[in-house]
Amino acid sequence: MENSVTQNGIATVLSNQSLDSSSVRPEIVVQVVDLKAVGNRYTFNANDGKMKMKAMLPATLTSEIISGKIQNLGLIRLLDYTVNDIPGKSEEKYMLITKCEAVASALDSEIKAEIKASTGITLKPKQEFVAKSASQIINEQRGNAAPAARMAMTRRVHPLVSLNPYQGSWTIKVRVTNKGVMRTYNNARGEGCVFNVELTDEEGTQIQATMFNAAARKFYDRFEMGKVYYISRGSLKLANKQFKTVQNDYEMTLNENSEVEEASNEEMFTPEIKFNFVPIDELGTYVNQKDLIDVIGVVQSVSPTMSIRRKNDNEMIPKRDITLADESKKTVVVSLWNDLATGIGQELLDMADNHPVIAIKSLKVGDFQGVSLSTISRSNVVINPDSPEAKKLKSWYDAEGKETSMSAIGSGMSSSANNGSRSMYSDRVFLSHITSNPSLGEEKPVFFSTRAYISFIKPDQTMWYRACKTCNKKVTEAMDSGYWCEGCQKKDQECSLRYIMAVKVSDSTGETWFSAFNDEAEKILGCTADELNNLKSEEGEVNEFQTKLKEATWSSHLFRISVSQQEYNSEKRQRITVRGVSPIDFAAETRLLLLDISKNKTSL
Repeated sequence: MENSVTQNGIATVLSNQSLDSSSVRPEIVVQVVDLKAVGNRYTFNANDGKMKMKAMLPATLTSEIISGKIQNLGLIRLLDYTVNDIPGKSEEKYMLITKCEAVASALDSEIKAEIKASTGITLKPKQEFVAKSASQIINEQRGNAAPAARMAMTRRVHPLVSLNPYQGSWTIKVRVTNKGVMRTYNNARGEGCVFNVELTDEEGTQIQATMFNAAARKFYDRFEMGKVYYISRGSLKLANKQFKTVQNDYEMTLNENSEVEEASNEEMFTPEIKFNFVPIDELGTYVNQKDLIDVIGVVQSVSPTMSIRRKNDNEMIPKRDITLADESKKTVVVSLWNDLATGIGQELLDMADNHPVIAIKSLKVGDFQGVSLSTISRSNVVINPDSPEAKKLKSWYDAEGKETSMSAIGSGMSSSANNGSRSMYSDRVFLSHITSNPSLGEEKPVFFSTRAYISFIKPDQTMWYRACKTCNKKVTEAMDSGYWCEGCQKKDQECSLRYIMAVKVSDSTGETWFSAFNDEAEKILGCTADELNNLKSEEGEVNEFQTKLKEATWSSHLFRISVSQQEYNSEKRQRITVRGVSPIDFAAETRLLLLDISKNKTSL
């Protein structure tokens, strides 16, 4: 029956908790209510007008939802399903639908039943107000509404999670949660301008939208931080992982024909912040990567506000450090900058004795003191969030954490473990593993540990550069005398030398070239760049410079390395950079070999 659900459909489902090919299939039609994505599946409440029941659609039906065949507030016919108990709630059940078909598209609202003599139920919309979400259809009369309101009332609003590059027309309702600056560029196609915004819908899903040239000039002033907009006539493509700033597989491009209308007369919403927490003891793999991470922890301490001089413009900016701990019994220092330091940082200082739980979204992971975290312009700090993770962490801290001995995540990391490392004995590979996989590091740098010999150091290479004694950046000779540092914007009469050199390394499986910078090169050669330069300039029967290089060869080291891709003469090739060097610990090497032997015995 058109626009009808089956009378007592949910009761029928509960009395026929499983169907198979030999059973008589009752004709059951239900309404889809509160459709939402959970991982790669969708959940909803199956409604027959009298009763509701939790239900789940498998990942195989995702395409039906994305295409719009199955819609929130629409009707579906159940063809195959099973009924299961909800874990921990034996009296509650949910329905796992393995096969169904769409009967009708979205109705005006959630329905309630008005029972008649027929076998079905004629739908009667609820009289009370029903709040509409971003994934529901809004079918209302246009009247004399404003343009944004007309867009809301005549077009279905799609949740961001349902968008893909193959869809036709769509409209989204989103809040601007970050707005970039207008940037100019100059390439082979000429000059242009570009800016981007980060958009968040009411379900907390984010996407980055980019505008170029005419579109950038058209929409730059229209988009304002914190305001809600209806957007349509944009395009989507796979996100460039190198530049994306939000967790979304796609990015949006708006052109000058796209429609952007402020939802000024519509009900506003506060986007739910979605976190993807990384435990503190796992932060090492993110050091100096482009990925931004989210963290949750108990506040251990809060520092007073400090003023730091920014190198590029000498402006003084406020900074405050807070120390967080979690159940891994590790701590990490988070640097709050600018308004976060003076605003929410002061709030945390006032309540530090109560050890609040805070969740921070979009943090950059650096290598200061081994591992450190820093806020950026789009970072978001939530104090005592109402989430299961926060409640669990607070319970742990109150029960045992406050009496537990904590250690800093970077304390066990020497300079050999400052980048992407937890231990010199993690991710151990032979050189052949790297050289035989030329695509390693294509998407982002990957980290390994290896044991190898220095087999050759080219004596005629450029082994160092002149560096500022304050910031270690490269300096140039001043016009009159001394050296000019662009970073510090000052001239000094003296500079220091810092290594930047290539070394050939070998093991039993092959050989390759490593790039080594100052701290690591000093450990390899056993002297500073200034000392080696003095040896090079000395005259005598014995060439002390060559002798020093020879002494460094055929010595074995443990290396922590990163593998990335660089383009040279339009050709991509591997770049292997030494991130840390340490001498061989033969006791640890023996334990590693015994562990490998034990694993091999187990697998036999």
